[in-house]
Amino acid sequence: MPVTSTPSPSLAPLAGVRVLSLALNLPGPAALLRCRAMGAHCLKLEPPSGDPMRLYQPRAYADLHQGIEVREADLKTAPAQAALHEELTRTDVLLTSFRPSALRKLGLDWEVLHERHPRLAQVAIVGAAGARAEEPGHDLTYLADAGLVAGTTLPPTLFADMAGALMAAEAVLQAVLHLRTHGAGTCVEVALHGAAEWLALPRTWGLTTPDGAVGGAHAGYRVYPCADGRVAVAALEPHFARRLAEAAGLDTADLVAPAAHRGVAAWIAGRTRAELDALAAERDIPLHTLPPEPAPQ
Repeated sequence: MPVTSTPSPSLAPLAGVRVLSLALNLPGPAALLRCRAMGAHCLKLEPPSGDPMRLYQPRAYADLHQGIEVREADLKTAPAQAALHEELTRTDVLLTSFRPSALRKLGLDWEVLHERHPRLAQVAIVGAAGARAEEPGHDLTYLADAGLVAGTTLPPTLFADMAGALMAAEAVLQAVLHLRTHGAGTCVEVALHGAAEWLALPRTWGLTTPDGAVGGAHAGYRVYPCADGRVAVAALEPHFARRLAEAAGLDTADLVAPAAHRGVAAWIAGRTRAELDALAAERDIPLHTLPPEPAPQ
């Protein structure tokens, strides 16, 4: 199943833009795929050993490289360096995911690039910004640092990597706008740690803490066990909360009160997923039923 669709020409803001990527693993390829979806011509250079993702998750690698031209290039050799710089003469944006020291070893730090290719833009994906850019890390460590890891359970997806990919695609748009406005390339740094911090903002603001409206304090915004599974209820706005309260036979639509929590939980516990799906459709209540939670391995 395709992970993205090809936009119509009127919705292809990067049509005619050439993006060259040296970025491996997940954030860079995911960002490149978003660029392709926005109409860019995308070329990726991989080392002789290939992208590690191709080895540990071939399905993900295949999905992420739909429509992407991939070539092999050993950038530690002079011929590959020459071929790279020849390609950069007709490239608008270079996408990288190396630490700054690695870029310097390859002669691809921004100062050198900008002097050699004044119209070239660079979007540099790093782990953390500024002085922390040399620190090793991955999605899990960035999420942990941002307070988004609970207990010893792994997060259900790679939030920082995927949010960082979206931010990198946004940075490509920014770089292209800057080039069209000023006629010169610019360098935009995207930090995966910063992406994790961006995702953590609702918790920082108190929205998703236990006393927050979408953190458990509101009985209309919770996950409950039902007779044959679970149900995610999102009846947060007053009109949805009122419909949920009426369906549950509560005397009040104040779903923050402890009694409301007990009432909603007891009402849902006695109903099947099919009954809840039908009631949601009939009364226009936002909820989604789920199978029972898998038993711990």
